[in-house]
Parts: sequence; structure tokens; C-alpha cells
Amino acid sequence: MQAAQDITVGARLSKTQYQYTLVDVDSDELSHWAPILLQKMQALPQLADVASDQQSAGPTLKVEINRDVASRVGVDPALVDSILYDAFGQRHVARIYTTLNEYYVILEVDPSYQLGPNALSRIYAKSTSGGMVPLSQFATISPSTAPLAINHQGQFPSVTLSFNLAPNSTIGAAVSAVQKAAADLHMPPSIATSFQGNAQAFQSSLSSTPILILAALVAIYLILGVLYESTIHPLTIISTLPSAGLGALLTLMLVGMPLDVIGIIGIILLIGIVKKNGIMLVDFALAEERDHGLSAEEAIHRACLLRFRPILMTTLAALLGGVPLMLGTGTGSQIRQPLGYAIVGGLFISQLLTLFTTPVVYIYMDRLSGWLERRRERDRAEAVVPAG
Repeated sequence: MQAAQDITVGARLSKTQYQYTLVDVDSDELSHWAPILLQKMQALPQLADVASDQQSAGPTLKVEINRDVASRVGVDPALVDSILYDAFGQRHVARIYTTLNEYYVILEVDPSYQLGPNALSRIYAKSTSGGMVPLSQFATISPSTAPLAINHQGQFPSVTLSFNLAPNSTIGAAVSAVQKAAADLHMPPSIATSFQGNAQAFQSSLSSTPILILAALVAIYLILGVLYESTIHPLTIISTLPSAGLGALLTLMLVGMPLDVIGIIGIILLIGIVKKNGIMLVDFALAEERDHGLSAEEAIHRACLLRFRPILMTTLAALLGGVPLMLGTGTGSQIRQPLGYAIVGGLFISQLLTLFTTPVVYIYMDRLSGWLERRRERDRAEAVVPAG
């Protein structure tokens, strides 16, 4: 029994939610290592309900012809294939036509003699002398197993090991544990391993997340640089973001929630919410310097005093909006709670730190901007060649 989902990230259906696939050109080598890795994964505390789609327990009887003995008793080894097909292969030997239908005449052993491991011991082959020789006299019959089905990924044989997460375990911890278990086995390099379905989607999302966050920061920097016509002051506004990310991570750690895709979405949302604190301070301080001729220290101090209430009000509005997501219960609350905790924790910590760190960063950035301007003027003055 397995739950049917209307929308699935992974395209393949398995016994459990997450899949780990082994691919090899050598099916025998794959059949040897897949059960070993399955047993090792079953011992991992991060996983539950570990299963495999490998079906290699089909009972078979292997017939090995001793050609020396067969030649001595006068039996052609090629005749054995024909005899076995006559007995078990349903050979068409005739066709009967009637007025309306036609019927095939099938040659085979009586079904009562086809069952059981001793069925082949009842088969006889006709020798060149005309005598009947039992198959067991010149062939060795041994039981073995063979795959009932061979799954493929692309063009190569594959085995998919599927698993669920253990209670209080995260997909990130499970993925790391599976990768370590596979690495500890030192499987042949011809075996390629990869996550599929939901686990693969998780890996893909995590691999692209740093790029997305970096792209968001670059876009914010460019927009603010155009707005303030400066390459320095946008850094002051961006300096408010680390405190928000720190608050979100600490809150998720305190409540024991993983940093999953929903939590990362919350951190990305914080980038847009928190930077408005820095914008309100920097914009007001620049206006004070430009319109009233105040120094950087006086301007940012006045900005902190006059902009404290609007900053607090907007932060509380966004923070209180995330409280229902954080404390809500019911269907789907597991998805919404990491988003709520990330927003509430990030806004709370950033509100405490922004009013203290942003003025300091603004003052030092203003000094850096003045130093760079003086250096450019000195370089231009040294580049002027005296006339005459």
C-alpha cells in the first residue's frame, strides 16, 4: 500500500517517497552490490521503510551438459535444446482447420509432469543407437536464481533503493547519510549512483539556492546604486541583511526545524523586508546632509531618532503577519511553520541589531567614500602637467 499523490516532483513511482538509483552496464555486478547497499541503508537511523525494486529471487534450474559424457552415450548436445523446447516451450506441430475457426496443436509434456524440481529428471534423450538416455545421466541440473525483471535507466540496468524519513529526521541529513554509506562501501567505479524524484529535486534546489541569493543581493546593490548614485551607501543597506539571516537560522535551530526549501524562501523574503530599515535610515541621513549641511554622525543620529517609530511599526506589522504562519495548526501547517519561524525570528533579531549596527556602518562608509574622493582628486591633481 502506498499513498497516491496528485502532484509529484519525481516522475517515477516507488514503494516509498525518496529514491536512490544504482546504474551499471554489468547486471551481475549490480546484482551483487545493490543488496549490500540496501542492507547498509536499512541500518541508518535517518531512514525508514528502506526497500528495493530489485526482483532477483526467481527460482531457476540450470542445466550444464557434460559434452564428454553426452558424446560417450551417443547424444548430440544440440539435441538437448530441442528436447527441452518440445517439453516446456509449447511448440506448434500442427494446425487444425474447421468451418469457422482454426486450432493449433501444441506439443508439450503432460502438465502434471512439468511441476517441481524433478521435472527435468523425467526427460529422456534419444541416442544415436536408438536407446533412450535420461537427461540426468549426461547433464548436471542445479537450482539457482534469476531476475524476474531487469529495470533500466536510460539504456543500462538499474536498481532503485527507496526510503522514507525516520521521525525527527530531515531530507538533508538522510541524503548525507546515504551518500556516506555508498562511499564507505567503495563500490566499483562502473556503478553510477544518483538520487531520483523528490530527493533529486531537493539536491537541485539546494545547489541553486546560493546562486539565487547572490543574484538577489547583486540586483539590490545595482538598484540602490542607481538610486543613490553611489557605490558605497548601498553596502550600508545590505549590511542589515546578515542579522536577519542569523535570526532566521537561530530560530529554526531553537525550534528544531530543518532549513528546508520553505525556510530558504523565508530568508529570501527577509531580504526584501529587512532592507527597508536601512533604506529609511540612509535615505533620511543623506537628505539631512544635503539639505541642512549636517555631518555624517549628526545626520545618522537624527535619522535614528526620527525614523525609529516608522521602522518599528513596519517591522511589527510584518512580524505579526508571520505569527499565524508560525503558530498555526491543521492541514498543511508543517509547510507553513518554517516560513513563519524564519520571518518572525529574522525580523526580531534584525530589529534589535539594525538600529545599532547601521549607524556605525554608515559612518565608516561615509569616511571611506570621503577618503576615496580625496584620493581621486589627488590623483587628478598629480596628473595635470604644468604649462610652459
